[in-house]
Amino acid sequence: MRQALDAVHQRHPQLQAIEDLVGSEAEPALLRAAGESQMLVLGSRAVGAWESYVLGDVSLDVVGRAEGPVVLVRAPRTAPPRDPVGAEAPPVAREPRIVLGMSLRAPCERLLAFAFDAAAGRGIPLAAVHGRPLPLHAYAPWGVDPDVAADVVKEADAELRAALRPWRERFPDVAVQMTVLPENPARALVQTAPGAELLVVGRRPHGRAPAPRVGAVAHAAIHHVTCPVAVVPHD
Repeated sequence: MRQALDAVHQRHPQLQAIEDLVGSEAEPALLRAAGESQMLVLGSRAVGAWESYVLGDVSLDVVGRAEGPVVLVRAPRTAPPRDPVGAEAPPVAREPRIVLGMSLRAPCERLLAFAFDAAAGRGIPLAAVHGRPLPLHAYAPWGVDPDVAADVVKEADAELRAALRPWRERFPDVAVQMTVLPENPARALVQTAPGAELLVVGRRPHGRAPAPRVGAVAHAAIHHVTCPVAVVPHD
């Protein structure tokens, strides 16, 4: 603990840091800390070629149960990543930005507030990404019907702009980039996250489910994206 505290002081001498060594199991201790904090940050250890893609049971349980945002920070990668969800790896963008995954199925005010606050605090753009799967009639024996795909993207783009409009007015200094991909939402995030400083995704509560659930998109993000991932619970 003292070594960790010394490392923080050396890198950020003006930052107030407090150590707290707790005599209890990791999961309940972390959940208590999350309930008393604005944000919980968890790290990972490099254990092999797949360390960027594997989280322990404690991390998953905490992410699925925490009342506040949980940020997961990966250990440095030691091997080139394969794309486990089938997306081609695009060139890494060099421009610093925060990527926000948007579902558009229901309001997500807490998620948007976190993402815009993070972008404003860092003074970097916010890239809002929405993946909209194509309907079955978009597929033909010769491929995807471009007219149907264009209509799907146009409709989703209008919904995305409408959802972000009040937040862009509230944060006029945050540059917002909007991207709609005719793609599975999880794959859309994996395609657009490389090079980001932070990926922000949401997690909706699942009532009294016996096991913690993070949702398919958040699950894909925290396992397959190598930049820090913030999972924000919201109604």
